[in-house]
Amino acid sequence: MSQASYIHGDITLRRGGAEFVDLLKPLWLALHEHHQSVQPGFAYFSDERSWELRRSCYRRWIQEEGSFILVAERHCRPIGYAFVEIKPGPDDTWVTGSRVAELQTLSVAPAERGNGVGTLLLDKVDDELQRLSIGDLLIGTLAANSGAQRLYERRGLRPILMYYGRFSANMETD
Repeated sequence: MSQASYIHGDITLRRGGAEFVDLLKPLWLALHEHHQSVQPGFAYFSDERSWELRRSCYRRWIQEEGSFILVAERHCRPIGYAFVEIKPGPDDTWVTGSRVAELQTLSVAPAERGNGVGTLLLDKVDDELQRLSIGDLLIGTLAANSGAQRLYERRGLRPILMYYGRFSANMETD
């Protein structure tokens, strides 16, 4: 995938593909830690195993035509990223186009949260989707992550699904 760069103040956004995956590990691990803090009470994979599994998903998802990664950098240091998978449509329930975007991950470094980096990434995601003529976007979040939910709702997204889970690893520790 060809790379493109966008400058916003002292933040550079770079768009790319598989070549970015290995840059994402520290930011994924920060998000993994955040998940554990906002949604405690579940058994979580170790950091290394979590990254191994997520990296494998990223390698698979980025192969879908149109999928992309946006990395936000300040002074050449990654401070956030958005991973967008493009899936074939239409959906079987809701009226959608022939391609549907899913924001698989939005991660912002802990020291950068609340400074508009997430909003900047989402703005550029919207720009990229418009460029690809994709109007449909899905975003998942943890049930307890009210901050992310507020961010997405301010952008006009609405909740559509609620997942319930039972994990055998949690049943063994109860």
